[in-house]
Amino acid sequence: MQTYNSILVEDLEGLILVTINRPKALNALNTSVFDDLENLMNTLNPAQVKGIVITGSGEKAFAAGADISEFSSLGIDGAQNMSKRGHDIFFQIERFPKPVIAAVNGFALGGGCELAMACHMRVVGPNAKFGQPEVNLGIVPGYGGSQRLIQLIGKGKAMELLLTGNMVSADEALNLGLANVITEEGGEVEKAKELILRISKKAPLAIGETIRLVNAYFDKSQEGFSEEVKTFGALSNTADFKEGASAFLEKRKANFTGK
Repeated sequence: MQTYNSILVEDLEGLILVTINRPKALNALNTSVFDDLENLMNTLNPAQVKGIVITGSGEKAFAAGADISEFSSLGIDGAQNMSKRGHDIFFQIERFPKPVIAAVNGFALGGGCELAMACHMRVVGPNAKFGQPEVNLGIVPGYGGSQRLIQLIGKGKAMELLLTGNMVSADEALNLGLANVITEEGGEVEKAKELILRISKKAPLAIGETIRLVNAYFDKSQEGFSEEVKTFGALSNTADFKEGASAFLEKRKANFTGK
């Protein structure tokens, strides 16, 4: 596993643990973090990966926003390029065919909230705080927050949080559907790993296609129901489906091969 400047990466027998490692800056997302995330996503082979857990170093923050010092004087073109690059990298995370889980310890604000929302699930500690405070800076979310927040919690509540810049607690995030589960303090990563290991026992082709189909619901260029019909048909002709059906009928554990 290669080394990175602003993230730590551990390969735990195919479970990839990614830690944003800028604790003095509360893990704020800067160009170096984006370079590292892009590098990582471009080099991972999904066939060799069970899933990815993304967390932040220290106890205070998952990622407390973007690094404001980097884009306060970019100008229109520079700011749009930065936003587009963030979108592209977060789409890589969202579309990765194995589960990607954010283990949120502390603040997930602005770009940090957007990164957490790009993950497939969010496991949070009791001190987690989510928010999109961009209006306090005279700007809007730049990495997909205005869209993914609506997808996760609905238009009305998303509008409220985006317009007020208010933070929500772990309990409220769970009630809204922004968080999947709350753990004890310090247990976020272990719970996320547990979920990935549970999912890794399922049929890999079906996992990847399920992720793609859920994303298709929100993709205006696709018709999700038609995609489901085609995918259901395609998977019915795989070795994994035949093995899964046989195992069910024979009352044994399936041995999936990803074929």
